[in-house]
Amino acid sequence: MYLSRFLSLHALWVTVSSVMQHYPSVWGHYDVCKTQIYTEEGKVWDYMACQPEARDMIKYVKVTLDPPDITCGDPPETFCAMGNPYMCNNECDASTQELAHPPELMFDLEGRHPSTFWQSTTWKDYPKPLHVNITLSWNKTIELTDNIVITFESGRPDQMILEKSLDYGRTWQPYQYYATDCLDAFHMDPKSVRDLSQHTVLEIICTEEYSTGYMTNSKIIHFEIKDRFAFFAGPRLHNMASLYGQLDTTKKLRDFFTITDLRIRLLRPATGEIYVDEQHLARYFYAISDIRVYGRCKCNLHATGCKEENKRLLCECEHNTTGPDCGKC
Repeated sequence: MYLSRFLSLHALWVTVSSVMQHYPSVWGHYDVCKTQIYTEEGKVWDYMACQPEARDMIKYVKVTLDPPDITCGDPPETFCAMGNPYMCNNECDASTQELAHPPELMFDLEGRHPSTFWQSTTWKDYPKPLHVNITLSWNKTIELTDNIVITFESGRPDQMILEKSLDYGRTWQPYQYYATDCLDAFHMDPKSVRDLSQHTVLEIICTEEYSTGYMTNSKIIHFEIKDRFAFFAGPRLHNMASLYGQLDTTKKLRDFFTITDLRIRLLRPATGEIYVDEQHLARYFYAISDIRVYGRCKCNLHATGCKEENKRLLCECEHNTTGPDCGKC
């Protein structure tokens, strides 16, 4: 009898040990989701944090511009070529499809020639500042999973701020400052993400890395999500469970990677020099050909799916939860 009881307990322990090998200890306090996978040992349960897959969030974005009449072409105007700021015979005309540059061209499929892009009016009212706010709204809380990438067809701005909102645009916080001269523009010493650490990952920095004038090979501005992940998950992001554990226990860290809206504040166009050439103001404008935002629906670890319903993203809640973010019992 004792031998039979011992064998039963031993079989139970082997089963529990096998399961625990696939159940990360860092997720011990999570509600978890599981799926059966096939390994060399046979069919086993694979446990994971309950969250939807990351996706291209630009597919679900609503964009607004302020001022609303800042897009070029109404009335038609000429501007200077991007690569040659003294060749000023290009035209923007909203009434002609081939010459129009509306906001939706920031989000269309690239690869066509010539590339498509949104473009602002030129700096014809200098010295009045040429300010543009581009607001991206999702009407849903999302968690960023990859770098935010903005591709300019004009020179990259001399001054720009990337901002975020966690409350659907009611309040805004800076995400990062960009300038050719951070001290002069924002009274901040220039830094890069490489200067940060796990303890300073939430610091709001000003960077001069992405602010240059007319350079055809320097069109892109990044907000480096992955470099910040690397402080917790390692440079190759293999240990993502460590990051999930930190996000689950540190509210400020979780909120840092969470947004409902993004705002790109363009404050000064690329000039390429210290002084503005007032005789050739058609040289100065903003043009953006692509914006990339990758993330997942925030479902508070209570959903593995997120669906679009009436042009709105909704978590498919599990674990007896409900609400747009599965935040209610």
